[in-house]
Amino acid sequence: MTVSHALRRYRFWFLGVALLTGAVYASVAGGMVLQWYRDPNYSHGFVVPLISVWFVYARRAELAALPAAPDAGGIVLVVASLLLLAAGQLTSEHFTMRCSLIPLLAGLFLFFFGRAPLRRVLMPLGYLLLMVPLPYLVYDAVAFPLKQLVTGISVACLNGMGVVVLREGNILLFPNVTLEVADACSGIRSLTSLVALSIAFAWAAGTTPWRRWAIAASAVPLAIGTNALRVVLTGLLAQHWGGEAARGFFHESAGLAVFAAGTVLLAAFGMLLRGKS
Repeated sequence: MTVSHALRRYRFWFLGVALLTGAVYASVAGGMVLQWYRDPNYSHGFVVPLISVWFVYARRAELAALPAAPDAGGIVLVVASLLLLAAGQLTSEHFTMRCSLIPLLAGLFLFFFGRAPLRRVLMPLGYLLLMVPLPYLVYDAVAFPLKQLVTGISVACLNGMGVVVLREGNILLFPNVTLEVADACSGIRSLTSLVALSIAFAWAAGTTPWRRWAIAASAVPLAIGTNALRVVLTGLLAQHWGGEAARGFFHESAGLAVFAAGTVLLAAFGMLLRGKS
């Protein structure tokens, strides 16, 4: 029996399991979606599940033709995931609760279809981890050094352009204005979004493994570089037209412009690698 036949024969079982899973994780998933909506750092979470579904859809013919060999080991993974969910609820640790959904889905897939089909969907399942907001402790541990790095690069560029600016931590001191490199300019926001986008682009590129890794890894320097450019342009505005010009419309729209620039550069880098023999 193939995966396609199993889906048709046991469709009501699958529907029941899907409804039960939805009921168990309703509050967990609802809280995560609410954080996507409220926190701009994780707004990319809305598209991550859609991209994951697209990954599976793109391999639907190959997946449907695979033999279905249900594996009881999937139950072990399901039970472990539910214990992880319970542990997260007892400690009020949202990250643990949210992450437990992914091995649960893997366990269900393993139980119903077996190891070979599971291997085909490991990448889409793993991709779902990108939709889970990081714990604030981890977020701060990443954002702070990124902010310092972006500040240092920006000051070096401004000094190289002849702009008089001093640095105190993440504070930029101009002769006429003082600017702070806030978390929004650290690159963490565009980094999380660009990582999700770069992995999807790398997978869709259909190129060699090392090129896929290179495309995925390019999100880091792109996020840092584009945010440093944002700070440099803000500093130039502040130097020549005052702090209000830097904090006005430009500052509000700069985040979107930075992400757009990073996306364009990511696509260009991917096409460049793809074009090489």
